[in-house]
Amino acid sequence: MTRGPVDATTTDAWKALTELRAGFEPDLRSWFADDPGRASRFTYQAADLHVDLSKDLITDDLLACLLALAEQVGLEARRDAMLSGERINVTEDRAVLHTALRLPADASLVLDGTDVVPGVHETLAKMYAFAGRVRSGEWTGVTGERIRTVVNIGIGGSDLGPVMAYEALEPFHHPEIECRFISNIDPTDAGQKLKGLDPATTLFVVSSKTFSTLETLTNARLARAWLLDALAEHGDVDPADAVRKHFVAVSTALDKVADFGIDPENAFGFWDWVGGRYSVDSAIGTSLAIAIGPERFGEFLDGFHAIDKHFAETPLAQNVPALMGLLNVWYVNFLDAQTHAVLPYSQLLHRFPAYLQQLTMESNGKSVRWDGTAVTTDTGEVFWGEPGTNGQHAFYQLIHQGTRVIPADFIAFANPAYPLVDTSDGQDVDVHELFLANFFAQTQALAFGKTDEQVRAEGTPEHIVNARVFSGNRPTTSIMAPALTPGVLGQLIALYEHITFTQGVVWGVDSFDQWGVELGKQLAQQISSAVSGDASTARQQDTSTQSLIAYYREKRQ
Repeated sequence: MTRGPVDATTTDAWKALTELRAGFEPDLRSWFADDPGRASRFTYQAADLHVDLSKDLITDDLLACLLALAEQVGLEARRDAMLSGERINVTEDRAVLHTALRLPADASLVLDGTDVVPGVHETLAKMYAFAGRVRSGEWTGVTGERIRTVVNIGIGGSDLGPVMAYEALEPFHHPEIECRFISNIDPTDAGQKLKGLDPATTLFVVSSKTFSTLETLTNARLARAWLLDALAEHGDVDPADAVRKHFVAVSTALDKVADFGIDPENAFGFWDWVGGRYSVDSAIGTSLAIAIGPERFGEFLDGFHAIDKHFAETPLAQNVPALMGLLNVWYVNFLDAQTHAVLPYSQLLHRFPAYLQQLTMESNGKSVRWDGTAVTTDTGEVFWGEPGTNGQHAFYQLIHQGTRVIPADFIAFANPAYPLVDTSDGQDVDVHELFLANFFAQTQALAFGKTDEQVRAEGTPEHIVNARVFSGNRPTTSIMAPALTPGVLGQLIALYEHITFTQGVVWGVDSFDQWGVELGKQLAQQISSAVSGDASTARQQDTSTQSLIAYYREKRQ
């Protein structure tokens, strides 16, 4: 039986942090000037990730208090319980073993008397074999043509992870296969993604563990109708054979898969101990495995595992996910930060902030602890962001000179996917170096700012001096790696998984359920008949909803 959470606010460490906050006046300028070893002391290595926390609002005393907090809430014990298969997802009575998805084949992890690792690798082998057949052209559509477009149909964790990773790993794509992703029940999404496709060369991957997700099944039916209508133009095509050749599933509900028309032999399963937002490294990544190939997908999994080992084995004082999670607690609960920016200086990671929104906000957006009692602190923060340098010309103003504390994670790579040189002015300018100069400059500006004396020294008129002052002391974390490879992407994802876990342990919440997404879906099913014209159902709604439905029905052409 999982033990109840420790109330962090009752610990000695929390009291010490509260006292520290009372007299806390961050001064990164002085901290760096007075401490030549600050940068090296607060820089850490986790696998290929070089993580610099020195521009965060951290001191040695603060770090000691945060580490004491981790000890007093039982972070390491909770981590070990998760990794060993204890049912720490208490509201669903499930183990939490996404880390088992990336264990090597010679590892062992026994859950309820069964070693789960062989099953994981059997599924991977099946997925890899299928991906290889599609990539080689051996798998063909019903007309005998090779597959050239893979359309992933899913939502939430069955979409955000695969599409983010597919975009991030574009340099590793198969040159003759494109992937598209349909998630939104808005018919525009399916309409746009199917536009221009040849049904004879299109394969659909329907990703739904229960094969009952409303959005996914609706879009799958739309895709099936589109396929059969379009293939009818090719002549005498057997509909059942067409569905078998153009649809596969990621699901464990084999009866529903078969009812849809998909051959259960072409269904790839996963387990109830894998949450949706933690599933991109499972069979949910089938479309990604087709795009980048089994070897690269294996490297992706190895990256996850490298950070899993770091989190499991590294003392907390050097444990990067734990330190970053604890720092986030400091920002949220003591410095009143309400949001957290993720700013990748890599266009390929343009979907990474959106991916982290689900990972972090669905995990820790809770007001009840895992024993059913109310939380005793603020929990969660709004994650957001865009790639640099685009964000610099959009919202960095708020981070630099706004009134709120906005911790920001800057992510960059030493080697670009596309190394280009600008020769237009007769000089060879490495564009990636120009790009990274912005990365380094932004963290420097946020940390150290610009004083009124510096502004005046530039000859600035007095009446606009204050407008040009930058206070500094804006916290940033810098994360760098040699290059954005499949392995490094896996490391980045696992890093944030364990950061999220660390925060959840301090707050005492179950980071692995998501009951908050259910109510709206239930009500949508109840209201749908009213939207279609059922007056009796409409009368059961509140007056605002009745009015909105009436407006819709009046204006719908």
